[in-house]
Amino acid sequence: MTTDRVSSRSVQQEIQQTRPFRSRAQEAVIALMRTASVVSRRYARLVEPYGISLAQYNVLRILRGAGDEGLPTLAIRDRMIDEGSTVTRLLDKLEQAGFVTRDRSRPDRRQVLCRITAQGEALLAQLDPTMDSADTEAMAVLNEAPMAQLIELLASVRMGNQ
Repeated sequence: MTTDRVSSRSVQQEIQQTRPFRSRAQEAVIALMRTASVVSRRYARLVEPYGISLAQYNVLRILRGAGDEGLPTLAIRDRMIDEGSTVTRLLDKLEQAGFVTRDRSRPDRRQVLCRITAQGEALLAQLDPTMDSADTEAMAVLNEAPMAQLIELLASVRMGNQ
């Protein structure tokens, strides 16, 4: 790991906790949650000037990846980064802004198919360079090997918590 750009500081110092953690596991969980929060806030600030939330941005990216076929609401929910987001409300706001459309599926009227609009595609095209740059900057403190290890470790934690 390269540390020339960033001085190391413990999560305990960051959150100004004076007592030791109850366990190494607790420290790791809090460090993970704190890191996710810091990164999320940074990305939320990037999309905010465009009138969308980070969760709405995630929905748009999912729908762009789905292509012309679109996706049912439940499939979008399953693909969300933040599983706590209420997809229906996100879609309501995105539809009102003209970024997505929703249509009842012909064979099953209960299923709603969602698609990104040209306006939504244009918004993502505008955001792509900013977000790509932010991705690079966020991980600039790691070279390729530690980044690959981080990805593996985080996958292990997710798999152990499903």
